[in-house]
Amino acid sequence: MIKVAFIGAGRMASAMVRGLLKTGHYSPGEIGCTCGEDPSGPQLADSTGIIYEPKLEKLLGQSDIIVLACKPQQFNGLDATISALAKDQLIISILAGTTLARINERFPEARNRVRSMPNTPGQIGAGISAYASDQRLDDTDKQIVQLVLGALGEVVAVPEDQLDAVTAVSGSGPAYVFEFTAAMAEAGVAAGLPKDVAEKLARQTVIGAGLLLQASDEHPEELRRQVTSPGGTTQAALEQFTEDKLRDIVRHAVIAAKQRSIELAQA
Repeated sequence: MIKVAFIGAGRMASAMVRGLLKTGHYSPGEIGCTCGEDPSGPQLADSTGIIYEPKLEKLLGQSDIIVLACKPQQFNGLDATISALAKDQLIISILAGTTLARINERFPEARNRVRSMPNTPGQIGAGISAYASDQRLDDTDKQIVQLVLGALGEVVAVPEDQLDAVTAVSGSGPAYVFEFTAAMAEAGVAAGLPKDVAEKLARQTVIGAGLLLQASDEHPEELRRQVTSPGGTTQAALEQFTEDKLRDIVRHAVIAAKQRSIELAQA
């Protein structure tokens, strides 16, 4: 009997399925998926043992939880009959820019609706997801949300009006880190390093710094101070960051991402 139904079987859905199976809370036979006109659903079923069901009425007929993991345009094209199929079920959406109001319009008879914003490190269980619910979650459904989203990493609850800011910080944030890593490698080449050496140094420095940050209780600024000797090389670099207004650049980027998130939600 399918308990958790995934509409969409892409990378994030696959990560959630694998994470849920790893916890042992659900067996492969209790998780089902469907997809659009692509092989992602059958491929996910083949690799994990979950059930692939192309017909929504069969997929949702016995499920208790529906995870919306399709593309936003696919959400807009879902058959109207899905509303009845989702009656009394818990809806968990990971669709970017899709508000609770829009989810409510499509699933008015669901027992509750949750909008979440995961990020791409969730693909390896190292992500963080923020979520907001349409109505107050009871203890059982709160545990379900924590379990399903927790398959991707850490979970935090926020009001819905903060999700655009969440999108700008943690949703888009991995791209900022990747861009900084690429910039640091490029700068290493400019400083005289071979490209492969510069890329390896930049990549491992970011990975190592992230692991140190995770292992430490210190604020990031304190960790920065610990590696900055007065009058040394790190201080010279940080002073250049200050002169070039790095924090202003980051703030402007995050605000731009937040504004775009708002615009997409209103489209």
